[in-house]
Amino acid sequence: MKQVSVTKARMACLDRPLKRSLLLVSLLAGLSACGTYSTFGPMTAGSSTQAPPAAPIAEPVVENNNILGIGPVRVGIVLPLTQGSGPSLVGTSLRNAAELAISESGGSDISLMVFDDQSSPEGASNATQTALAQGAELILGPLYANNVREASRLARGAGKSMIAFSTDTTVASRGTYLLSFLVEGYVNRIVDFASQRGKKSFAALVPENEYGTVALAEFQQAAARHNVRVQAIERYAPGQSSGAIQRIASMASQIDAIFIPEQADAMASVAAQLTSAGLESKRIQILGTGLWNDARVLKLPALQGAWFSAPENGGFNAFAQRYRAKFGSDPTRLATLTYDAVSLAAALARSQGAQRYSESVLTNPSGFNGADGIFRFSADGQVERGLSVLQVSNGSTSVVSPAPRSFGG
Repeated sequence: MKQVSVTKARMACLDRPLKRSLLLVSLLAGLSACGTYSTFGPMTAGSSTQAPPAAPIAEPVVENNNILGIGPVRVGIVLPLTQGSGPSLVGTSLRNAAELAISESGGSDISLMVFDDQSSPEGASNATQTALAQGAELILGPLYANNVREASRLARGAGKSMIAFSTDTTVASRGTYLLSFLVEGYVNRIVDFASQRGKKSFAALVPENEYGTVALAEFQQAAARHNVRVQAIERYAPGQSSGAIQRIASMASQIDAIFIPEQADAMASVAAQLTSAGLESKRIQILGTGLWNDARVLKLPALQGAWFSAPENGGFNAFAQRYRAKFGSDPTRLATLTYDAVSLAAALARSQGAQRYSESVLTNPSGFNGADGIFRFSADGQVERGLSVLQVSNGSTSVVSPAPRSFGG
């Protein structure tokens, strides 16, 4: 669909904070002057189309004063507000970000019903069932993959769409959209950029964990698409990268890039071994994913000059400043997920009439714009994000390839 700028009449409908963070990427055909939106998304589940038995096992936990906003359209959001016997830091941050989105949108488009899934599949099922019974037209969340599977069955059985926050693409499906940061997107972006910069012979240094397995599979596919040679794949148990790095070092003359999809908290050990083996980024280009956008990684000497793919930092930083002003604390990095999901739900309620949460609206190929840049949902429930490529330099980052501002095709 054709992309157009937001009209002055549309912008008049937004207060100043929302203008800054949620500029419209595309107007759908036939929109009124005061209508459109932005936000993020992730998840889905199995293939069954039948809802499970209606009787809940236990009463869902509903937050005190759980309805945010006074709009006519009801939306449910299912979050891990508690875990074990106490509150969840991540859940509280996600809930606060949702409240910030309601506040900045004016609060008159949707009524957001907030439910606690108690960080369990059973809790997610009960919360989703109650949300649907109370008239929710759209379900936002849950966060954890198993919880998404349970909630998705109910939403799908009721004919309602879901925008979830898991990074497990196996729970995505038609009608269940993932608004998360997917490793597949990170890998595709960094391999694409590196090949454009002339890197044609790679090694992969991959931890033996679930994230590494997913990243490696996507890396091999991306390398094939770009005619990149994969000279070596070395996997290692957590904390035991030395042997794998030595084997890559022995063939350093045959490679010009090393891909390392490792978590931030493990990179100090890996970087030390890279230095010992003479594999610093000054010699061979080191590549990573958005997990490296962390102060602990950026200060490591071996990674100065490394490239990794990630959302550009400006949008999150602006969001975090407004979050701190309202709640007096820092948001978790995932908080933009609920902020964008709620902002999108409100904007669609304002602009799209009865079709607001239909598949055709949610999978608009022109996509939407949120706190971390542009994104769009595919029919199978996965999300595509516009990512930048950052270079580590002097303990910080610089943009070497900006994130796209619109989707082509």
